[in-house]
Amino acid sequence: MKQNKHRKHAKTAKANFGNFGRMEIAIMGTPCSEIKKIAQRLIEDLNGFNIAYVDADHKTEKEDVPVHMNSGANFIYTNKIKFNRIDFAGSLDKFERNRLFNEFDLVLVNGNHFEAAMQIVIVDDRKPLEKKLEKIKHPIAILRQNDDDFLPKYLEDHLGKELDIQPIYNINELSKVSGLIHDLLLMNVPGLNGLVLAGGKSERMGKDKGLIDYHGIPQRSYLYHILENFTENTYISCRPEQVDEMGSEYLTIPDSISGLGPFGAIISAFRAFPNRAWIVVACDLPLVNEGTIMELIDGRNPSKIASTFYNPETKFPEPLITIWEPKAYPALLHFLSLGYSCPRKVLINSNTEVLKATDATALLNANSPDEYEKVMQLLK
Repeated sequence: MKQNKHRKHAKTAKANFGNFGRMEIAIMGTPCSEIKKIAQRLIEDLNGFNIAYVDADHKTEKEDVPVHMNSGANFIYTNKIKFNRIDFAGSLDKFERNRLFNEFDLVLVNGNHFEAAMQIVIVDDRKPLEKKLEKIKHPIAILRQNDDDFLPKYLEDHLGKELDIQPIYNINELSKVSGLIHDLLLMNVPGLNGLVLAGGKSERMGKDKGLIDYHGIPQRSYLYHILENFTENTYISCRPEQVDEMGSEYLTIPDSISGLGPFGAIISAFRAFPNRAWIVVACDLPLVNEGTIMELIDGRNPSKIASTFYNPETKFPEPLITIWEPKAYPALLHFLSLGYSCPRKVLINSNTEVLKATDATALLNANSPDEYEKVMQLLK
């Protein structure tokens, strides 16, 4: 009988990261001075996206090293007023780079020094690529100096049939490359899943808020069916002991971290599907309708870690109806590691898109019998 191989560690879904970020492109095949200029032009053309640039300098002069580092400091942070600068000794491994570049939509990389998941390949006799073919794994475009230049045979042999579908541009047609990357960024906007928060114990209300009938069916079912219209998959977030009572009609994500309320529910959703964005709605919001959800989705900004509404009653972002992007997952875990388990605190202290709701009453929270009666009067 075949025995199952022993697994030391739990099998978990992994986030889509390359050597640096979630979407990264190396520019390679021309001198570094040209790569800097090309990267600068692409960044200017792609204004509006959150972009990082990675380069190397192997000719650092002694006087370029901060004086305190020469004295033995390992880490220096400098507020330069118009930007911030960090100098530190040592190196960054892949995991540290992924954490550092987590919130960027695009990372452009000097391919003469570093590898990236995708490549812009430049044909330039000054920097032949014959000995770097193994780094050309997923080219998105080829640039040549002149329209009638032939591609090197070694490059044709390496690309093979892929060359038939590869866009080839003149080095002066960078606007076309910018357009190509723009389309890739839009295509790579994370797909949206729905999550109905229904795992609370409803102690203040005195009865399960997910089962309250505001609209002819239990509130958790009402929200589930609304979110189904806007998402690829929708789930009910619940405590593990609630799964059986949900029934086969509903997909569920039981809390994998207990005792953290909505914060733990959001982390549990990301733990299951770390590369999806999540539109999270709590059963505490009985006046949310399709219009509210559509308004939030229309105002979504995938370049931020989250998109949410400003709640005029609390005067803070409303965490109980929010779209959390995949880049929010590491941010949530970071706040948890510091001892904070409040989603609102994450929204306030992060790069968040905050929208003004057309109908602010949709954000009315019902957690107690008095608040329940107020909502029922409004529904009448």
